[in-house]
Amino acid sequence: MFQTWNSIALWKRVLAGLVVGLVVGLCLRYSLPAERSSTIADVWLRPWGDGFVRLIQMLVVPLIFTTLVSGVAAMGDPKKLGSLGSQTIALYLLTTVFAVSLGLAMGNLLRPGVGVDYSSASQSDVENVQDTLKIAESAGGIAQRLLAIIPSNPVQSLAQADVLQIIFFALLVGLGIVLTGRPAEPAKLFFDAAAEVVMRITLMVMELAPLGVMALMAWVMASKGVGVLYNLFWLAAALYLACAFQILVVYGLLLIKLTARLPMLAFFRGIVDVQGVAYSTSSSNATLPVSISCAEKNLGIDKSIAGSVLPLGATINMDGTSCYLGLIALFAAQATGIELSWSQYLGVALTATAASIGTAGIPSASLLLAASVLSVVGITHEQALIVIAFIFPFDRLLDMMRTLTNVTGDMACASVVAKWNGGLDEDVFRSANDT
Repeated sequence: MFQTWNSIALWKRVLAGLVVGLVVGLCLRYSLPAERSSTIADVWLRPWGDGFVRLIQMLVVPLIFTTLVSGVAAMGDPKKLGSLGSQTIALYLLTTVFAVSLGLAMGNLLRPGVGVDYSSASQSDVENVQDTLKIAESAGGIAQRLLAIIPSNPVQSLAQADVLQIIFFALLVGLGIVLTGRPAEPAKLFFDAAAEVVMRITLMVMELAPLGVMALMAWVMASKGVGVLYNLFWLAAALYLACAFQILVVYGLLLIKLTARLPMLAFFRGIVDVQGVAYSTSSSNATLPVSISCAEKNLGIDKSIAGSVLPLGATINMDGTSCYLGLIALFAAQATGIELSWSQYLGVALTATAASIGTAGIPSASLLLAASVLSVVGITHEQALIVIAFIFPFDRLLDMMRTLTNVTGDMACASVVAKWNGGLDEDVFRSANDT
């Protein structure tokens, strides 16, 4: 039986785990009292999911560092890294513009804020939002965030899992190996071997993905249920529809099919594992080891490109976030009866795009960033707190879709950049049609 289970493609097992978790969680939620189902979910389901998340979080730092150093060293030419970086950032910015535009369009189409009484937010939720906003604001402005990319202590950056600082230091180490030449060959061989070892561990951990995904989905459904979305049905519907359009049309059709001239079906089959983990964990960083592994093994992306494009994307490419911020701005404006001008729409688009880049690594960071966007449409700080607090208890299921969109965008951009730079094994990519 165990051999039969392992013979099934991993993406099919992950998808099965997602569905089973959904069914189990909903059955628990609606067959038992709410308090009882939440207790069972917290005691018997969540530990399994948290254990899986901790395993993949364990791999984030070593995988980013070893893969990126090995990848940069393998390029040989520093100019190639500059070209790769400029292409990657340009693609990420382009897809972010599409995402925030979709959020605004869907918000106007479905008008999720009309008739919503956001004043029903509890005082405790308002206080929680205030406390978390203080943490977010302590990160400082744009200049401070740019300076914070440079680590004062690389060892501390590795210990604290500061992704941007790790990327910066790994790029310098890789460039140092390239510029040193032959004397640095032992260092290059060491990082090549280390990257392979960490990748092997990642593949071992991924065998537990069906169980981890099932436990996480069952916990979310059993503890919250679909009822949490009743009060925000149209906001949830608008977000899921906008993200689905972004995934299928912008990533699948425009990037994969038309720009890279690759089969859409093979792409989506190759990243099902990534999407399942992203949806269940709601964390781009936690999904990163799975993203890099699938990029290399399922899509045939060269490790030098996967190791540089994907960690950067997990940090700055937040299309689901930018789409959500545009929606939240319209939701708040509609709930408070504010009619927006074209200049305000433009202001929301620009602010949401800028705010989504380098989102702070704190719980529900996307929702908390909404405070800066709401000021553009004339929402006072006090009103913004209440609106955010109203959404806060329901944000988990919204965050799951935002994260799925974020990582799908990372994988699509990595595929296009790999195709442009001759770093894509198309035989491997297209073979996903056969699995």
